Parts: sequence; structure tokens; C-alpha cells
Amino acid sequence: MKKTNNTPTESNPQHPVEEHEYIGDFPIVFWASLVFCGAIAIWGAVRPEQMTSVALSSTSFMLKNLDWFFLLMSTFLVALALYLAFGKYAHIKLGGPDEEPEFTTVSWLSMLFSAGMGCGLLFWGVAEPVFHFMSPPTAQAKTAEAARAAMVITNFHWGLHAWGIYAMSALVLAYFGFRKKKPYLCSTPIKEAFSGKYVKQTCHITDVIAVLSVVFGVAGSLAMGVLQLASGLTTSFHINANTDMYYIGILIFITICFMISASTSLDKGIKILSNLNMSVAGFLMLFVIFAGPARFILEIFVNTLGDYATNIVRMSFHLYPYEGLQSWSASWTLTYLIWWIAWGPFVGIFIARISKGRTIRQFIIGVLFLPTLFSILWFSAFGGSGFFIEIFGSGGLGELVREDVTKALFALFDYYPLTLLLKILALFSIFVFLVTSADSATFVIGMMTSHGDLDPSTKHKLTWGLVISLLSASSLVVGGIEVPKAIAISGAIPFSIILLLQIVAFFRVLRTEKGDA
Repeated sequence: MKKTNNTPTESNPQHPVEEHEYIGDFPIVFWASLVFCGAIAIWGAVRPEQMTSVALSSTSFMLKNLDWFFLLMSTFLVALALYLAFGKYAHIKLGGPDEEPEFTTVSWLSMLFSAGMGCGLLFWGVAEPVFHFMSPPTAQAKTAEAARAAMVITNFHWGLHAWGIYAMSALVLAYFGFRKKKPYLCSTPIKEAFSGKYVKQTCHITDVIAVLSVVFGVAGSLAMGVLQLASGLTTSFHINANTDMYYIGILIFITICFMISASTSLDKGIKILSNLNMSVAGFLMLFVIFAGPARFILEIFVNTLGDYATNIVRMSFHLYPYEGLQSWSASWTLTYLIWWIAWGPFVGIFIARISKGRTIRQFIIGVLFLPTLFSILWFSAFGGSGFFIEIFGSGGLGELVREDVTKALFALFDYYPLTLLLKILALFSIFVFLVTSADSATFVIGMMTSHGDLDPSTKHKLTWGLVISLLSASSLVVGGIEVPKAIAISGAIPFSIILLLQIVAFFRVLRTEKGDA
């Protein structure tokens, strides 16, 4: 069945809805994605061991055989973002000449950061630098050289390469959405720049793959967040929350909260939660700095800026083939790069949606440089505190991190005053970050399965919120952190091809752009 409506909709006044294929009241992309996700959720519930084996096998294949591709692609996207920020297209506005940003800079940065990696920074802020300090790939463990290498490695994983992927994923869609008044769909650039008898079928496949990438990426990350919340409850209140019953209970509570938030508009639920959470996270970071070894942390921050800047080019092409460390690179660097690519459609569409009225230069600076700078400060604070405990203090944190990374953040607070308050605030922040990410995901998937509607219906959003929670539950009952990680990055291969096609399409259209002075 087909429906045609060439007039703007009430919820989406900018974009005419073109002819699309429907089954009942929903587009075919909605049903195709839903059926596939439902099948995976049932598979995980009925045959969890089999699903685990397949998920881990596919991830292992990507990490072992396509490491060169993902590293080159990530580096290429950073270089492309820099060219756009400072090249001849930098002045082009994402929107009409007189359009102003929909959100203030603070709210815009808070929302994009919360959606992009907020919960991840809380999860890995202590764990990753300390882990690399205790088990560096090349340096001697627990030395000054290991500490410096750990900070560079960590920020390489969370810095320009991560945000370069997000920036380009978002910029292409923001350009076609606000500049060309086209739907916010991953297939839009392909449809606009290419022609041929197979374009329509390709666009359907593209949109379904993008939806699946978002669903699996958010479901895996939500499961990992639940594990960290359970660990925090265990260490903070001395209860055994690391059980399936607690995991499912925490997940149900998160689901109820993000569905309530998803029932509100973008400028209420997500905006308010993002601003609140960045305030709490900022307070925690400042407390860790100034109630701890402030001078040591700030020196690490300055030192890391220099080390990162001087090593970024080398690391952008470094896969450790001579050192025999391909397995280490696959477990860390490549896992992160694939993860960011898998999250590309989710974060890209969301950032695109909130970025109206900014020039390409403003957009790239806000999405690429500012989050990277904040991440370096964040890891300097939390990782630097961990270094101080291991080098100059009583030690013990490093061994705990190697044993269980989910305990790292809460174990650090045991060395600080107001320990219980810090743990409660951290639990609250993790919880709100998870709610915000899931809320953002339901919003994005709602857009993707309703032809790019800027204000998707509540029933669309709630349907996908339930699907995400069911997939998260399937991965949680299997046990361990590896399965959620594998699920989160499973969409990277297909979406990486889509992203490259989007960029080609973007430049084919952009080269005809005269722009606004």
C-alpha cells in the first residue's frame, strides 16, 4: 500500500512527505526493522548461548580482518572534518541565511555530549587510564612512561577520532535536512545525489540498516550501564545487586523513566535532562580535581594536551604489526573505533536535529574540538587521581580495576571525602545519562521510521523504547560485559559503507553550493 502527501505535516512543517510504502499505518521501514529486532530479542531469550556465540564471532571477524579499514576510515573522517571547518565551505549555514540556532550553545553541547558518550565517560573515566597504566601495550607497567602512554591511548580512543565520526555522520544529514529541506533519513543523501532503478531499494535497505545499528548500539550500551549501576549499588550500599533480578529491575526502572521522558517534546525531556546531568557530571569532575591532588591533575592535563597533539598523527596510522600487539589493538583501539561508527546513525541524526542555524565551521568546532578538550580534562581528573593513588598513595586501585572495570569509579571515591555523597551523585548521573541516551535513541529511531519527521509520534518512540529494553535484557541475562559490547558494535560494517556513500553524495551536492556570505 502507498500513501502520498506532498504538503508539510503539522509535526514536520519544513519537509514535505514524499510517496512512501506503508503497511497499515506505519512505513515499511518501521515493520522491516521491528520484525528483525523482535527476532533477535526472541533468539536471545530462547537460545542465549547461541546468540552469544554468533555475536562474539562476528565481532571477532571485524577486529581481526578489518582493523586497517576502520582505522583509515576514522582518520579520513577527522581529516575531512578539519577541511570542512577551515576550507571554502566553512561559512555555509545549516539552514536559511536568517535562521538562528534553535538551542543555546550550552544546551546544544550538553545534549550532543549526553547522547554521544556521557555515560561512557563515567564508566571508563577511571578504569581505562588506570588499566593501561597497569598493563601498557609497550611501556613498563606502573612507570611514568606507562602513565603518559595511558593518557594518550585513552584520549586517542575518546578524542578527535570518535567525534570526527559523529561530526561527519551528523553534518551530512544536517546539511540535507536544514539546508535542502529534505527528510532526516540516512538514505536522503543517497536519494538526492544518485539516480538509477536500484536507488529506491538501496534507500530502503539503508534506512533499515541504520535503524538496526541504532537499536543494537543503544541496547548494548544500556546493558553496560545497568551493569555499572548494579556495581555502584553493591559498593555504595553493601547489597548484592550483581544478580539477574537486580539487572532486570534496574532496566525496568530505566525503561519507565525514559519512556516518560520520551512522551514529552525535545525541548523539555531531553534538553532538561541533558543540562541537569552535565551540571552533576561537571560538579563531580571539579570535586575530584580540587578535593584531590589538584596540581598533579592539572599538570597531567597540560602534559596530555602536548602528548596528544604530538602523537595524534602517528597513532592515526598505528596498528602494532611489528610489536605483535594486534590482539591488544583489536581489544581496545579497534573496538572503540567500530563502536563509534556503529553509533554513527544514532548520534549523527540526533546532533543533526539539534544543530539548525550554525555554520559548518561552528558545527565542527562544537562537535569535534570542544568535546575532545572536555574529554582530556575528564580523563586527567579521574585517571590522574587513580595514578596518584598508585604512584604516591596507598595503591590497590589498579588491581581492583584489572579485576572488574565496573567498580573503578566507585572505588576511586573511597579515597575521597564525602564518599557516600559522591557515589550517590555518580549513580544519579549514570542513571540520567542512560535515560537521556535511551530517550534520544527512541526519538531518533522514531524519526528514522516515520520518514524523518522532526517530531515523531509518541507511539513510534515508545514502541522502539520497548524494543531496545528487550534487547538489553537479552544481553544481560547471558552474563558478562562482552556480549553487550558485541551487540553494540554489530552494525558497524554495514553502516560504514552507508556513511562513505553519504559523504560522496554530500560532496557531489556541496560543490554546487554558493553558500551565504
